[in-house]
Amino acid sequence: MSTLDGQAAGEGGNVFVMPIDPGFDRYNLERMQAAETMVFGATSFHGARGYWPPLADDEGAPEVEREISRLHNTLHKVVISDSTVPDDTAPWSDTTEVVSRTDAADRIGQLKTDGAGDIVCFGSVTAWNALLARGTVDELHVMVGPGAIGPGLPTFNQPVQQGLSLLDVRRLPDSQLVALQYAVG
Repeated sequence: MSTLDGQAAGEGGNVFVMPIDPGFDRYNLERMQAAETMVFGATSFHGARGYWPPLADDEGAPEVEREISRLHNTLHKVVISDSTVPDDTAPWSDTTEVVSRTDAADRIGQLKTDGAGDIVCFGSVTAWNALLARGTVDELHVMVGPGAIGPGLPTFNQPVQQGLSLLDVRRLPDSQLVALQYAVG
């Protein structure tokens, strides 16, 4: 997710200032349904494990959120972190592995070689920027929303050295968000 002025979060990492609408969850669900592995940085992982697990059976939650929760509970997860340990991954311990930052690109490369299916990363700006810099990312999907929030966390925190080729542009249904899909390299 990015604002028009290129921010992935507000000052101090505040994601609540982002122009997120229901199209955001629907697009993320679509990407998760096509994936076999999710990649997280530590902050995004701990936020997700604190939010998503109870929604699977919460009849008061929107169906899209319940389905996202169910997928979080079953998809393989890779947490890129030098501080998270396996004991910190509950309730997803059975589906989560922790790799160090220095080993992350090699591990993702191995998953790709092993035919692990689609690998997605949501949030985790530091993690995916590092993977992009190491040449591990094949596609970028960036949702752009109608906001300019000023200072914050930039969507890209280093130059993209690889060529980017536009694959698709899509206005998300019943949403103010646009999904941009690029091939990397």
